[in-house]
Amino acid sequence: MKAAVSYKQILAISTPIMLGSAAQNVITLTDGIFLGRVGEEELATIGFVGVFYLTIAAIGFGFSRGGQIMIARRDGEGDIDGVARATYSLIYFEIALSILMFLFMYFGAYRFFSAFADSPKILYGSLEYLDYRMWGVFFSYIGVAIVAFYTGISRTNFILVVTVVLGITNIILNYTLIFGKFGFPEMGIAGAGLASTIAEIVAFMLFVGYMFFDKNLRKYRLHRLPKINTSIILAQFKVSAPIVAQMVVSLGSWFFFFSIVENLGEREMAASNVVRMIYLALSIPCWGFSTGINTLVSNAIGRGQLDQVMPITHKTAWLCFLFTLAVTAIMLIFPDQIMLLITPELPILETARPTLPILAIILILFSAGSIYFNGLVGTGATQVGLYIQIIAAVLYLIYIYTIIEIMEGGLMLAWTSEIMYWMVMTGITLWYLYSKRWVGVKV
Repeated sequence: MKAAVSYKQILAISTPIMLGSAAQNVITLTDGIFLGRVGEEELATIGFVGVFYLTIAAIGFGFSRGGQIMIARRDGEGDIDGVARATYSLIYFEIALSILMFLFMYFGAYRFFSAFADSPKILYGSLEYLDYRMWGVFFSYIGVAIVAFYTGISRTNFILVVTVVLGITNIILNYTLIFGKFGFPEMGIAGAGLASTIAEIVAFMLFVGYMFFDKNLRKYRLHRLPKINTSIILAQFKVSAPIVAQMVVSLGSWFFFFSIVENLGEREMAASNVVRMIYLALSIPCWGFSTGINTLVSNAIGRGQLDQVMPITHKTAWLCFLFTLAVTAIMLIFPDQIMLLITPELPILETARPTLPILAIILILFSAGSIYFNGLVGTGATQVGLYIQIIAAVLYLIYIYTIIEIMEGGLMLAWTSEIMYWMVMTGITLWYLYSKRWVGVKV
């Protein structure tokens, strides 16, 4: 790939993966929207278990980001064999990791959720959902490895197609299985779990079929299955582990947030889930540009164009800000219409509405902070990224605990913790990028 410093080139890579990189967000959103039609209890439950499964998905996605950075670096260097070796090493690792995560959910879910959920309804509803949802981890993890390959070589268009199919499949199956349509039994929250797993299987099969007929892959010689290369896997693990830790810390903090909010009551929990789903939907541009900047920065460094790192990052941040500003404005102009898409329960909407202006500020900060942070990750300085994430997360947890448990603040004050989090993240990240301490980091 040639120097990707123009807005047009950044959009060409990032736009298709705005949805592709947020596949789990799309699934969680559709699950929540349909369960919001079932009842307040189901909406609160999917908010709780949804964050948990997002964390599980983030582990596989995080490891794929490390592989993506390595694939992009080899592609920038013109090392075709290196791209193939890095891709298969990532796939092998994701398969092993998916088995490990499945065993954790199968044998440890009850003890894990019992430690956090005070409500028996939320506890057993979460387990019911996970009974079906856990089987999708195999297809999800291998799928993100394939996405990492296509993103790493800057061919992202088909990612959008796969994600659209995944979303449509999940919508149809959610309607069918949750409410018991077309002769199927009414499964409720369990139906949402089953629908999401089947949707992931369909998306995975579509990706495999596309790769089989993709003539442009011949130069990478992916048809030859290489032996397991432990040295490459370990190198990817070294790059990826801090990224995974970052995501676990970030989403784990969010899981802690929801477990604290649960103490405010099921209505507040359900309202917070409405806000979270809007957050997930409106942050899709940020996810797409964040994934794109990993490839753009790593590829530029692979070509020896270190002077392009900051211009690429600045331009990507500006584009992400504009996209996010547009969707945030829609939310502020039509708040009730957007919330009604999630749930028709007016008491929940009344509880959630005051939090939306806070969410607008969060999204604006997120649009810049996520890009600069992922630009840092694209340089290969993932260990530094982990340190930054830990500092921000610790301050976040102290803040949220103080607001709810000590000061007994409400839902709106609780969500201001996200503002503090992104201000800390962005400030430290900008300092590191401008210090140029990332120059010379090996991937």
